[in-house]
Amino acid sequence: MGNKNKTISFRVNEDAFAALQDIAEERDISLSAVFRDYVDQLVEHDGQISVVPDADLEHEQPAADDEADLAFPPTVEVPKSFIREHERLELEADHLREQLDEYKSYVNELQDRLEDEQDEVLLLDELDDDEESYQLR
Repeated sequence: MGNKNKTISFRVNEDAFAALQDIAEERDISLSAVFRDYVDQLVEHDGQISVVPDADLEHEQPAADDEADLAFPPTVEVPKSFIREHERLELEADHLREQLDEYKSYVNELQDRLEDEQDEVLLLDELDDDEESYQLR
């Protein structure tokens, strides 16, 4: 297939456009290259970037000891109990979805019977005599 480039278009106000042109001139690159660099960084860091002026960046340089704490992308330790609870809730949600599907099929069966037997009375006792069994929980 090959690696095909795609075009992205968007609008910015005149002030933002002028600021972007200034950035491109400072770096001696085209305006398109500014956007390509931004998009490349965005993709590389899975959308976890922010654009900060160089002047602000110089004031926020971390000390050598703090660099390990500010690793990118940031990581967070999650307790095993949280993971277990999350997995339990996922299993419960799957079970509830299965029950809902069963209930829907039961309701559809009853609606089909009603459509077939519009003039007849449907007794709940007769439902127990059918080959297919449904269970309400």
